[in-house]
Amino acid sequence: MRVAIVHDYLREYGGAEMVVEDLHNIFPDAPIYTAYYNPNSLGIHKERIEKWNIKTSFMQYIPFINRLLSPLRIIAPLAFMSFNFKQFDVVISSCNVYFSNAIRTEKNSLHLAYIHTPPKMLYGYTTSFNYKKHWYTRISAELANHFLRIWDFKIAQNPDILIANSKNVQERIKKFYRRDAEIIHPGVATEQYAQTKKTSGDYFLALNRLSRGKGTEIIVAACTQLGIKLKVAGSGPDEENLRKIAGKTIEFVGHVTEEEKIKLMSNAKAFIAATESEDFGITVIEAQAAGTPVIAAHSGGYLETVIKGKTGEFFAMPADLGESKEYVNQEAVQSLVEVLKNFNPKKYSEKDCRTNAEKFSKQNFKKQIIALIEKNKTTS
Repeated sequence: MRVAIVHDYLREYGGAEMVVEDLHNIFPDAPIYTAYYNPNSLGIHKERIEKWNIKTSFMQYIPFINRLLSPLRIIAPLAFMSFNFKQFDVVISSCNVYFSNAIRTEKNSLHLAYIHTPPKMLYGYTTSFNYKKHWYTRISAELANHFLRIWDFKIAQNPDILIANSKNVQERIKKFYRRDAEIIHPGVATEQYAQTKKTSGDYFLALNRLSRGKGTEIIVAACTQLGIKLKVAGSGPDEENLRKIAGKTIEFVGHVTEEEKIKLMSNAKAFIAATESEDFGITVIEAQAAGTPVIAAHSGGYLETVIKGKTGEFFAMPADLGESKEYVNQEAVQSLVEVLKNFNPKKYSEKDCRTNAEKFSKQNFKKQIIALIEKNKTTS
């Protein structure tokens, strides 16, 4: 069976890229097609990804493409339409923001589209890029988004099967694309976390890319208000703003290796996650795999992965957070403060946390992907 993998672009490493790497591990001979590839921006992941058979589009050769990647999403579907997949039996596209499911495949081949989420900037969800900041970017972006929504709906009808990474995203797919989708949760390396002994540290942990929409400012503000110790792992464009509001008990540890992340997760009192309407949320699974309870925003994919009172707790997140003109939403901060005041890490069983995480293992991801392909290649 000849398989190809397609991904939006390879310029950073996050949850979507973890899924692509898992697909590559399942099908190690499959080439990776992508609109744009910048190995120098992949940090510690560069060495692994450089070994892949990566094929880029014409966008790779556009001058200053690294800076223009976001505004040039208007032509992104054309980049994927330019690829030829005649030689492949199965093509798996990984789609988040750059319309990789626009690819054209043969009638006899099977196209599975793994949807991390319909593009958030098109459907009113908070993103790291605030295009409403200036009147001229707001007008141009709204015009572009109107046509991209039409295009996005049309190309979402191309794949034979849509796969959602969570029930949350499945519902978005139904709403925006008017199609049903299978649910296959991303896989987490639970066995790596299981090998690390859980200890009781004196800090809470937040870990993600430091950009707007991730809610890190809410976590920093709440822990600063209470004077409790918080380690913030990760880097990004919002770090300077976060440092300005951080108190003496907040420590920024920067980008961490996989080994350092596992250690931080294992030693934390709890992992705090505050992304607004998170698509799925791999980090909260990783924390539970380390035996650590989670405090998460009561929204999005967290509702599918955290068991209230057993593996963690929730705090309220305003539905219109992205429209707020405040840098820090005080309503969300106060809700988190109340949870932190009453939080007792001894209440949560390490075994319960790890058992819940096992439902989202990489082994389960692999089994479900292969089973879905076999079922549909047989019936096609």
